[in-house]
Amino acid sequence: MPVSKQLDSDFVHNILIKMQNPQSPPVLLASSSRFRKELLERIIDDFNMGNPEINESRNPNESPQDMVRRLASQKAGVFAGARNDMIIIGADQVAVLGDEIVGKPGDRATAISQLLAANGKTVQFLTAICVLDMASHNRYEHTDITTVKFRQFDRRLAEAYVTKDEPYDCAGSIKAESAGVILIRSIQSEDPTALLGLPLIWLAAILRELRVITP
Repeated sequence: MPVSKQLDSDFVHNILIKMQNPQSPPVLLASSSRFRKELLERIIDDFNMGNPEINESRNPNESPQDMVRRLASQKAGVFAGARNDMIIIGADQVAVLGDEIVGKPGDRATAISQLLAANGKTVQFLTAICVLDMASHNRYEHTDITTVKFRQFDRRLAEAYVTKDEPYDCAGSIKAESAGVILIRSIQSEDPTALLGLPLIWLAAILRELRVITP
C-alpha cells in the first residue's frame, strides 16, 4: 500500500477510535452482509457480526412495510439472549415495484429480468433497521423509503450493467453506489446510505443517544 494511503487509513482508524466510546457496551451487527459491515465501519470501529438465520418469506397479506420491519426486528432478536449488556443492530431491505416485492435476484437471468421490469418505472426501496439495547430493554426502529426512478434502457444495457456489477445479492438488482447510476434517472431519499442497506444518519443518532459514539 502506498505510504499516503496507509497514513490516510491510520488517520481514519484513529478518528473512529476517538468517536467510539471505549466504555460503551459491545455492539453486534446481526448481518453477514459485507455492504452493511462496510457502512457501519464508517461510524464505529469496534463491533462483531452474526449471521441471523431466519425465514425471510413474506407472510400472507403482509404489506412490504410490515414485512421489512418484521424481518429487521427478527434478525436483531436472534441474538437477544446472547448477552444482557449488548447493543444489537438488525436491518432488512426490500424493493417494491407497483404492488410486487422485488427481492435479491441470486443469478444473472433474474437480475436482467428485474431490471427490464423496472425500465422507465419507479421503484421504492424500503430499508428497515432495529436497534436493541439489551441493558435497558429498549427497542429503536426506523424505516427509510428511498424512491428510485429508472431511465429507459434496452436489454443490451441491462446485460452490460449486470456483467459489470454482478448485483446478484442486491434487492432490485441495482448498485447505486457503483455502475448502477447509468440506469437511474433520480433518487429521492432523506438518507443516501439507506439505499446501500443501512440508514447511517438515523443509526448514528441512536448510537450517540446510547453513548456508543461520543462526544
